[in-house]
Amino acid sequence: MLDNATVANLRSLKLLGFADGLLQQMGQPEALAMTFEERLALLVDREIAQRGDRKRVRLLQRAQLKFPEAAVENAQFDGVRGIDRRALTGLALSGWIERGDTILFSGATDLGKTWLACALGQYACRQGHSALYLRVPRLPEELRVLHGSGGFGKWLMQLARTDVLILDDWGTGPIDATTRGDLLEIIDDRAGQRATIITHQLPVDHWHGWIGDATIADAILDRLSQRVHRFDLEGDSRRTGASKKIAAKTRP
Repeated sequence: MLDNATVANLRSLKLLGFADGLLQQMGQPEALAMTFEERLALLVDREIAQRGDRKRVRLLQRAQLKFPEAAVENAQFDGVRGIDRRALTGLALSGWIERGDTILFSGATDLGKTWLACALGQYACRQGHSALYLRVPRLPEELRVLHGSGGFGKWLMQLARTDVLILDDWGTGPIDATTRGDLLEIIDDRAGQRATIITHQLPVDHWHGWIGDATIADAILDRLSQRVHRFDLEGDSRRTGASKKIAAKTRP
């Protein structure tokens, strides 16, 4: 039949939403009673929606989040001080991605800093933005491999275009001179243009000592401080199943 051939052609063109919608219309007498323009509009809407769903799936896969199931609306607020549901939701809806803000989550281990960062990264992907999760302690080795293979420049350009970068466990473990310089390049590309989320235990006033070069440290801090949201978590660590469950309560 002509309609079946059309569906096959649509699939070959990767218009999967359009094809599925046409098949659905073919089985609905009420749809066949619509005008051509009405049916076409519904098919176009179906294609747009399905493409959006596929894009979100791809963005979440590429983000490589440590906790891909983390979601802002699933955050639990019990036992840890430093942030509450209103603050978290307000931040998510505030336009932080478009402004290229910096978000800092500090506190002792197992307070949910990484979970929070991943929840915001997942929210960004759901909104159609790109995100990437990186663990800072692993960066020196990963950067050595990139430099050795000649792929650092391309990787840096891709990172500069990523809407949300999560740098987890900042200040944990030593860094060498090459990593210091590369961190400055990464942060400089993002300053005021792309959002950056950093989780850390090391107090900010100790970052100079960790970075190990006063000039580079000043440059990094200056760029990260252009528009920053700081959340200092305190209290009891919490875990549910295999994933961290963020807990936060308004400071008294």
